[in-house]
Amino acid sequence: MQYWLMKSEPDSYSIDDLQRDKSTPWNGVRNYQARNMMRDIMRKGDRAFFYHSNCGQPGIAGVMKVSRTAYPDFTALDPASDYFDPKSSNENPRWWMVDVAYARKFARIITLRELKQHPQLSNMVILRRGNRLSITPVTKNEWEFILELEKPV
Repeated sequence: MQYWLMKSEPDSYSIDDLQRDKSTPWNGVRNYQARNMMRDIMRKGDRAFFYHSNCGQPGIAGVMKVSRTAYPDFTALDPASDYFDPKSSNENPRWWMVDVAYARKFARIITLRELKQHPQLSNMVILRRGNRLSITPVTKNEWEFILELEKPV
């Protein structure tokens, strides 16, 4: 099993939206490195932190699981979509997505500021200066440490 951190702006799609919907396609990823991780590495059953980004209090809001392996992102073919890409086609899809399913919402947001305070997380990709990827790998040790942060002291 692999572990991931997947970002979404809560104004666009939040952990509450995923809880309501139960599952959703993780579409609209338009970065080749993130696309390659979804297409080539992510597998059904992998776990991911749902990270709220570009908001007042960025941080990890909950846990989801990959419920379907990568398949072509249909939003790239839709001219009405914000994620339309005229260079993508059914024959040669440029963009891929996975489906994710709700697992649980954290009792509180584990903020970016809090994550930065722990030396155990110093190598975490999300904490690297200049990192802008919407999908990043998480090590098993990082995963387990973050789950412990959620527990009340």
